[in-house]
Amino acid sequence: VQLQASGGGLVQSGGSLRLSCAASGRAFSNYAMGWFRQAPGKEREFVAATKLSGGSTYYANSVKGRFSISRDNAKNTVYLQMNALKPEDTAVYYCAATIPLTTTAVLNAASYIYWGQGTQVTVSS
Repeated sequence: VQLQASGGGLVQSGGSLRLSCAASGRAFSNYAMGWFRQAPGKEREFVAATKLSGGSTYYANSVKGRFSISRDNAKNTVYLQMNALKPEDTAVYYCAATIPLTTTAVLNAASYIYWGQGTQVTVSS
């Protein structure tokens, strides 16, 4: 599976962006999909994830109520809608895919098998 993330950019505080992650290869619907981010000087952190059909979604506390993850299995694409952006959301955002295991596993970057190249999100104050 190859993943291509897009949609990042520069936005003012309070603004919105939608990230997309297009997957190539077969059986996209068999993978849990996650979004992670990494700010300069910080470790990569979990942002959001969705299991196979998109019915189960998970969010980091820092983005809950502001971000929304969704997937379109017909288009092999997962999205991250980001609203009410804050300067602390500034980071490189990565999408990733894994064979879904436990809920704990899909929250953990170490569980993910495939990674996209990352897209920069910068939120100005």
